[in-house]
Amino acid sequence: MTTVYIKNMVCDRCKMVVRQTFESLGMKPERVDLGEVDLANGVSDWEVLQTHLESLGFELLEDRRQQLVTQMKRLMLEYISQPGRARLNISSYLSEELNRDYSALSKLFSELEGLTIEHYLIRLKIEKTKELLTYNERNLSEIADLLGYSSVAHLSNQFKKVTGVTPSQFRQGHQSTRQSLDQI
Repeated sequence: MTTVYIKNMVCDRCKMVVRQTFESLGMKPERVDLGEVDLANGVSDWEVLQTHLESLGFELLEDRRQQLVTQMKRLMLEYISQPGRARLNISSYLSEELNRDYSALSKLFSELEGLTIEHYLIRLKIEKTKELLTYNERNLSEIADLLGYSSVAHLSNQFKKVTGVTPSQFRQGHQSTRQSLDQI
């Protein structure tokens, strides 16, 4: 079994497009997950695969350290996307999922990404908040609870610090400032 690591996969559509790309190249994926593809027979032509993936905005990862950071990003995206999970301690969650010491994970992430895991997680939560505000299906209290904030005030303060506007101001017309989760 060969696992191929791919950068910029952030959603189910990404998984579908990557699966189709592998299949169009005659490779049958056993499993396609965010950032990872398992192949029973390996990759027949790395250059062709890389060219196809890059044309779609994806990138092959060969560096083991970068692969680990990509796994951390995928786990953090899952962490904020599943209700209730955001209440768990991120350090314990990452350590358990990756079976590694959190301080080593934190150091590696900061070294390669130029920001801490905590700051990255805040940016993810703010982008998720923007998404939920844009849909206008939940109030701020529900969003704060969903993303594991201790209070609406904490979410609002963090939102304003990161975006420069309050959640209410954003909802009233700053939707164009959303950022794709794979660009964080």
